[in-house]
Amino acid sequence: MVAALKKNPQWKGRRGPLVLVIMDGVGYGEYKEGDAVQAADMLHFRKLEASCPVTKLKAHGTAVGLPSDDDMGNSEVGHNAIGCGRVFAQGARLVNLSIETGAMFQGRVWRELVANVKNSRGALHFIGLFSDGNVHSHIEHLKAMLIQAQKEGVQRARIHILLDGRDVGSQSALDYVIPFEAFLAELRTKGVDYRIASGGGRQYITMDRYGANWKQVKRGWDCHVLGLGRRFSSAEEAITTYRKEIPGVIDQDVPEFVIADEKGPVGTIEDGDSVIFFNFRGDRAIEITAAFEQDNFDKFDRVRRPKVYYAGMMQYDGDLMVPKNYLVSPPAIDRTVGEYIAATGLKTLAISETQKFGHVTYFFNGNRSGKFSDELEDYVEIKSDRVPFEQRPWMKCAEIADYVLDAIGSGKYSFIRLNFPNGDMVGHTGVFQAVVCGLEGMDLQIGRIKEAVEKAGGILILTADHGNSDDMFEHDKKTGKVTLDANGEPKVKTSHSLNPVPCVIYDPEYKGEYKAALRSGLGISSLAATCIELLGYEPPADYDPSVLEM
Repeated sequence: MVAALKKNPQWKGRRGPLVLVIMDGVGYGEYKEGDAVQAADMLHFRKLEASCPVTKLKAHGTAVGLPSDDDMGNSEVGHNAIGCGRVFAQGARLVNLSIETGAMFQGRVWRELVANVKNSRGALHFIGLFSDGNVHSHIEHLKAMLIQAQKEGVQRARIHILLDGRDVGSQSALDYVIPFEAFLAELRTKGVDYRIASGGGRQYITMDRYGANWKQVKRGWDCHVLGLGRRFSSAEEAITTYRKEIPGVIDQDVPEFVIADEKGPVGTIEDGDSVIFFNFRGDRAIEITAAFEQDNFDKFDRVRRPKVYYAGMMQYDGDLMVPKNYLVSPPAIDRTVGEYIAATGLKTLAISETQKFGHVTYFFNGNRSGKFSDELEDYVEIKSDRVPFEQRPWMKCAEIADYVLDAIGSGKYSFIRLNFPNGDMVGHTGVFQAVVCGLEGMDLQIGRIKEAVEKAGGILILTADHGNSDDMFEHDKKTGKVTLDANGEPKVKTSHSLNPVPCVIYDPEYKGEYKAALRSGLGISSLAATCIELLGYEPPADYDPSVLEM
């Protein structure tokens, strides 16, 4: 438990609440072409940006605990940084270090995974996101484990690939599959039987989150475990066939496929096998993990549940102890702003729709399930639509705003935090018109919230966890020109950006307690200290500095 925050004698806060709006996936783009944030008529955001204290914050790379500044930020590490006020080494960096030092392969879990299949003469299975996006996983981690398995005498390995097209190019799957098949062929010259066994797009199979669509997980289970699905002789054949049959399909939406030979599927999961889910990020790993681990599982009919040794790349939920076995320990994040605010006796509301509810709760609280105080914290989930986001780009921003307006007017809360997912979730579709529509729908709600904050005498912070909708087209890195596809159209980019994000502070009852010019050169981890100061308290000494200059 942490101690209560100390009051700032120079700053008494405001009569209304502090409202932190996280505009997920909204950054400051480098290029005008393809920047949906610039293209959108965000009237309310523009007025606030032009008239209020504003600065740009770093939201990628080392500023959020990732290995290098070439690594894009993501919603999980972004909310970790915003909520804990410091930068912790995150999944990709921790896994890199564990592999480089050999700690992963010397650990108990790896040794037991290998011993299990050697004793049973079973197969070592790998399931995970198949790219170098470094948001959920990295293909080099997979290759390192396969090389080590071969060295340790594992005779059979099967890889179940989840096509990305979201954190990397939208139709880049073959750029990974073809070289990887060559890599496996080289390993096979050493006397092992290592093959791709199944796959499909990450948004079509396996990688659901927050219980939004268990049918997606079932399709993955049927494909990976049972070998059910359309059969092909190779992953390359599956991808090229689906692209011909479904014009314009992007990798994340490719239907499931099973690799088979004359005997049938080459890689069903059987009793005595070992399974590694090699994603290091937890949100889209928890549901498939439950299907493997839970005895009383009721989300779908598993048909059969093989007796396997299952492990995750990392622990995906520290409070729930999921999974039971994992290869790399996650960062130990403590003393978050939510815990401090609860210890100080202030009442909090955290709200979003299903797609980002876990971000303003679990990830904001340092990968912690549950509340710090049942009495002082209210967590509200607005159920997301189960339709493609480009078909409902406004998502649930109006419903979120409706609840927030009532909360502001109630006078119950000192701190309200919310996430509008539009810029990120619609941004990942690559449909530019839909992204613009989603941002404009969000902006309408920002205008409503701004008016409520003004009436209540509170403070509004507009910010984001990372960029995405600000960079919707591929650009030539040397010339900056838009890259065109085979049809002469701009090549769609569905991944996050490396761009900074806004921090706009609307304080209608400002009395000069801090300088109007905000600090620059900071990261989104500085938002925690900023929130504490705007509530009228002194932030912990080791928190990253606030954007405010008193």
